[in-house]
Amino acid sequence: MTEADLLICGDYVLTMNSEMEVINGGAIAIKGGEIVAVGKEVDVRANYYSDKIVEGRQRVLLPGLINTHTHAAMVYFRGIADDLPLKQWLEQYIWPTENAMVSPEFVAASVELACLEMIKAGVTTYNDMYFFGEAAAASTIKAGIRALIGVAILDFPTASAKTKEDYFRNAQRMIEQFRRHELITPCVAPHALYTCSRETLKDAQELAEKEGLPIHIHLSETQWEVSEMLSRYGQRPVHYLNSIGFLSDRVIAAHCVWLEDSEIELMAKNNVGIAHCIESNLKLASGIAPLPQLIRGGVKVGLGTDGAASNNDLSILGEMSTAAKVHKVVAKDPTVIDAKTALLMATRWGAEVLGLDGRIGSLEVGKEADIISINLQRPHLTPIYDIYSHIVYASMASDVDMVCVRGRLLMKDREVLTLDEEGIITTASKWCKRVGEIVKHF
Repeated sequence: MTEADLLICGDYVLTMNSEMEVINGGAIAIKGGEIVAVGKEVDVRANYYSDKIVEGRQRVLLPGLINTHTHAAMVYFRGIADDLPLKQWLEQYIWPTENAMVSPEFVAASVELACLEMIKAGVTTYNDMYFFGEAAAASTIKAGIRALIGVAILDFPTASAKTKEDYFRNAQRMIEQFRRHELITPCVAPHALYTCSRETLKDAQELAEKEGLPIHIHLSETQWEVSEMLSRYGQRPVHYLNSIGFLSDRVIAAHCVWLEDSEIELMAKNNVGIAHCIESNLKLASGIAPLPQLIRGGVKVGLGTDGAASNNDLSILGEMSTAAKVHKVVAKDPTVIDAKTALLMATRWGAEVLGLDGRIGSLEVGKEADIISINLQRPHLTPIYDIYSHIVYASMASDVDMVCVRGRLLMKDREVLTLDEEGIITTASKWCKRVGEIVKHF
């Protein structure tokens, strides 16, 4: 027998591998942060032993959930300006509040809250775009979860930079500090087409290509954005990016609500990944992305929450359920976006969008051990006939009871082991008072 660092067991193991294998009465052995065995519990225990065992009665194990687009620090802006359209929400409330409040200290504290929320919802990886990336990374590392962190680049001053050169210096500093970190992947994050000139976009692309990093950008989120690009350049957003040679497999494009068929073809041809943020798009009335067409067209799609200021939570389980249901009614077809597809977007497909599919996204030997457990011993999860349907249509964030990242237990029996939950909430309440004083003057 071989010693493992950790054994995790479950009544079900949803591997999310290419065969979509489900193992009843399964177990996973972990050593050195990687999965070294996954299979029937009796077989795994016959070959591996460990002093640390997480028992799995009435539990389902699945890969850690992946949030492909968010602004983690905006968790401190949750609910400050609800029920407004995106342009008004941004320009009249969010941007002025950010200019008044955002600092490294603000980001460090708010990202701790965001990481706490994500751990308790089973999210083990997130893709972020915001300011003061080093502060965000420090809090993320403290929490123990995985992140792509992009320092936002814009063509106008914000709390983090006054000039274009400042933004790129911030990005370069982030890259140099975290380029080889086991949990943090730096990325280049030009905000959007309407906030970045052609020159800025090309400079961001050049930096990403030089450093071998992803590019994270908002794209075709609203009808206003499409109209603005047609007015400025005579082209729709995706066609414009294609014309300047920007599209590639490095690009992670958030939202992509307003796409024509020719744009979907370009996205697939250039292997662009898309973060589908349905709850934020619904709440801001931005529209509903053509998800079934994207999938049929061969585009990589994952799920994102966007920031908690426009969602208002960071639950990928919630996004799965909403996406599966809304697209059924839009298509007038109950077979569209079935439960397996929804869970793929939250796991293996999400990893593909972020370029991490060689490391995470499925439970397979050789991949890093990002694993969550959902407690099935709940009234709303009883009885069980189809485990995929249960996860997507019936489970809630509060059902997640164990989280493991790179073989390290971050939460067990709903207790987060890496963060001070009470202290984080107390700190958030203090910042909330300061944010509230700012907002009431708008």
